[in-house]
Amino acid sequence: MAVIYKKDKQNIVTLTLDLPGSSVNVINLEFGEGFTKAFARLQTETDLAGVVITSAKKTFMAGGDLEWLHAVEDPQVVFESAELLKDGFRVLETFGKPVVAAINGTALGGGLELALACHYRIASDNPKIKIGFPEVTLGLLPGGGGVTRLTRMLGLQEALPYLMEGKQINPDKAKALGIIDELAESKDDMLDKAKAWILSEPDAKQPWDKPGYRIPGGDPRHPKTAQMLAIAPAMLAKRTYGNYPAPEAIMSAAVEGAMLDFDTASRIESRYMAQLVTSQVAKNMINTFWFQLNEVNSGANRPDGIEAVDTKKVGVLGAGLMGHGIAYVSAYAGLEVILKDVSLEKANAGKAAIEKIIAKRVSRGRMTTEQQKDILQRIKTTESAADLASCDLIIEAVFEDRDLKANVTAEAEAQIDEHAVFGSNTSTLPISGLAENSARPENFIGIHFFSPVHKMRLVEIIVGEKTSDQTLAKAFDYVLQINKTPIVVNDSRGFYTSRVFSTYVNEGMALLGEGQHPRAIESAGLKAGMAVGPLVVSDEVSLELMTHIRDQTRKDMQAEGKEMPSHPANKVLDVMVLELGRKGKANGAGFYDYPEDGKKHIWPGLQKQFSLNGTEKLSQEEMIERMMFVQALETVRCHEEGVLSSVADANIGSIFGWGFAPFQGGTLQYINAYGVFAFVERSRELAQKYGERFMPPDSLVKMAEKGQTF
Repeated sequence: MAVIYKKDKQNIVTLTLDLPGSSVNVINLEFGEGFTKAFARLQTETDLAGVVITSAKKTFMAGGDLEWLHAVEDPQVVFESAELLKDGFRVLETFGKPVVAAINGTALGGGLELALACHYRIASDNPKIKIGFPEVTLGLLPGGGGVTRLTRMLGLQEALPYLMEGKQINPDKAKALGIIDELAESKDDMLDKAKAWILSEPDAKQPWDKPGYRIPGGDPRHPKTAQMLAIAPAMLAKRTYGNYPAPEAIMSAAVEGAMLDFDTASRIESRYMAQLVTSQVAKNMINTFWFQLNEVNSGANRPDGIEAVDTKKVGVLGAGLMGHGIAYVSAYAGLEVILKDVSLEKANAGKAAIEKIIAKRVSRGRMTTEQQKDILQRIKTTESAADLASCDLIIEAVFEDRDLKANVTAEAEAQIDEHAVFGSNTSTLPISGLAENSARPENFIGIHFFSPVHKMRLVEIIVGEKTSDQTLAKAFDYVLQINKTPIVVNDSRGFYTSRVFSTYVNEGMALLGEGQHPRAIESAGLKAGMAVGPLVVSDEVSLELMTHIRDQTRKDMQAEGKEMPSHPANKVLDVMVLELGRKGKANGAGFYDYPEDGKKHIWPGLQKQFSLNGTEKLSQEEMIERMMFVQALETVRCHEEGVLSSVADANIGSIFGWGFAPFQGGTLQYINAYGVFAFVERSRELAQKYGERFMPPDSLVKMAEKGQTF
């Protein structure tokens, strides 16, 4: 039974949500049937005092059935399903008896919507419990009455951030906002308080069902609210570039509904819900951020049959930007850390940088001073390799120089146990080549973090030719241990993320070299959904470093008897770095100027340096497609060559690794949504106009011919 029905001597019925065969409660057909039966029985009770709704699971309720939402194509079916669910919720809050939600665990999405349909909400006083509406992060809106009720409960100005941004809060914060009415120390205490409230409020009604009710802060016609709403759409458009329909739909449903009676507002919400669920954006985001992310985190690419073992002590070689970031996230997760550099002074400078990160969190109330002290105590700085002896994992984070990496590898391996794992944080150098300098290449692996480490969720694990399954499992478990998302790729030059990311920045430079306006290039990148424009991110990476990596790659390929393919971006790099000495943000001058007393801005001389010279001025859509196609095509090549072993790793890696447009669902999902056959045809058109880099790989052509998708 999805809903367990139990009546006590006080004539109070407790409905316990317990969906069979599932670790969490979700709103699906089985739940709907159980809820309908339980409610029909409630209405036959002649002496009913009230109802308590709670859960037998660790969570209260997780939300809707995403498998159904991902599969459904007919908007009418979505609308009718939403209305049917909300009819049940509406009858629950209006059938004349007090109803209390006893929230014993996390209540998200549909779970919170059910709770809001109750007259009173009591939650366990547990800071780990999450309460909120995350639907927007999947391209959806809270379609079970969430928009309509939260707006009426908090007012438009207070409710919109929690609806449009997917914020999740703990019970204490929810109580301060008014979403939760009371906190309880235990489940028994919660149920006792729920029943006591029922007996004290026999005629309970929702605020919006009482005569004279007004929305807190006023409806959209109130001067203060109208002033906020006058600028809100423009602010939203500036943030989303029109790529995300869900926040727009939520705002529209909330504002339109606030002008109308409850039932009409609820129907408007259902219509927007039907529109979003059947949109391509929602299909993309549900597929990637739910199904594929769960696939990655559950260990689909972790070797089978190897028992998980926690990492106890990490040695980090190099205390620079990446090194101290790795040390911080490791210590934050509870691991002991040895932070080593060539001098104690440099190691201490790395720890000082960690202290600044932590101090900022403490000042914002996101960390206690006790936590701050514990984290810093777990980090020991040193200049001596001997201090690495007891580490079971070493992560090297020194400069991208093969000889330097070889030296620190030998120095560390001379100290550590033969079973310890050595990981390199290299972003470009092949792992198998670096492992040649290792005494134990089977224990050698790539563990590639992204900057800034404490903010970026992804870690790319790179398997070398001799890397053992035990080493891969150890690295995978460590990444989960520090609360990051691991993708696993096979060794190649640039691996997956650096290799594909470089196509984005190179295409931006190619456009610049053709004479396209730098502001138009940056705008196209942002409109495409990328986190930042290709020119500014090139500056941040460092044009000098990009030149170094290019030259090193050319040298390596020549040593292998290969020729490095030419690319129009190379000419731009040479002009910027070698001729003009504009090496990037760190040097104060790149594609942008970085004045000490003002904001960065595009270097005024850039357009003159790279003028059109008779070249066609491209439309924004043409530039967007070039930037997106070149990334998707390189991902296909990585998949074809076996660098990538799963579509999930490709999509998650592209979004979390370098900020590929989240609404597109990742680089391979972009091709699916575009249509594989249409994508191949368009690739050929782009190749004719702009070069071989746009030619579709054979594997993609065959997929198009067979009507297959990724």
